[in-house]
Amino acid sequence: HVQLVESGGGLVHAGGSLILSCVASGSILSTNVMGWYPLAPGRQRVFVAIIRSGGSTSDVDSVKGRFTISRDNAKNTVYMQMNSLESEDTAVYYCNWDGETSGWFRNYWGQGTQVTVSS
Repeated sequence: HVQLVESGGGLVHAGGSLILSCVASGSILSTNVMGWYPLAPGRQRVFVAIIRSGGSTSDVDSVKGRFTISRDNAKNTVYMQMNSLESEDTAVYYCNWDGETSGWFRNYWGQGTQVTVSS
């Protein structure tokens, strides 16, 4: 089993910045991908940025140049630097982990951290 704990959310004015963190712990044998998936009111949870074990990243057009995902493999931690925040970024941001645990390939979600951007 793998536990994910997110932190770093909060209330910020438009144009401000936040850094989200997600620490994975438990029976981790290997990590393939970690990423962030915001869930905004009235919308589905969607992918915004992921980082693979080799360090390559993918993100959606709406956050390019504003959000940067990074990873500390030794700490099983993924970060997302969020700059130039917009009101449309308001959402609960969920961390996702995909990898091998106890001999099985699994996928886990964190409990989410609220990001609120006031205009």
